Amino acid sequence: MDINEIKAIMEGLIFAAGDEGIQKKELRKVLDLDKDMAEHVINELKFEYEHAKRGIMLMESQQVLFLTTKPEHSEYFAKFKEAKVQSKLSQAALETLAIIAYLQPITRAEIEQIRGVKSERPVQTLVSRALIEEVGRKEGVGRPILFGTTVEFLTYFGLSSIDDLPPLPEDINEIDVEQEADLFFDRLQNIED
Repeated sequence: MDINEIKAIMEGLIFAAGDEGIQKKELRKVLDLDKDMAEHVINELKFEYEHAKRGIMLMESQQVLFLTTKPEHSEYFAKFKEAKVQSKLSQAALETLAIIAYLQPITRAEIEQIRGVKSERPVQTLVSRALIEEVGRKEGVGRPILFGTTVEFLTYFGLSSIDDLPPLPEDINEIDVEQEADLFFDRLQNIED
């Protein structure tokens, strides 16, 4: 294997490791490299990232390698993050969030049963916005993921706790939960605008 192929594989491994990064010794083991050769390839990668006009760099911390954004571009990442957070939630995401808020912990299948449509995309959106999170697994076949709201959810809607959600009428069924929650979140959404 030539050095360019080793660099390409190493770069892919570091990227695939994500936020956790990858230890140098793991790279050496996977690529079957001795310590000197691995250091040489890592240093070449670092040099290439530092001297090319790229938006990412190779960072090392305690023998762990990460791909990260360059600090000199931080103002753009802050703008991007702010714009992403401020964008409105879709109707499907709001419905899904309302169901989760009132009936948590709840599985995606249970959400879909209430909504009557697939809810994979709204659940993914809510997870990516950190408004909901995995809170456990339901006992039974397949042990499906249970979802619940997060602290970010409370902050986003100006609630101090989940108990601040308006109470539902006692004679309400699960379908009505969605409608009542939609009204509540619509009011909160209008306040933000």
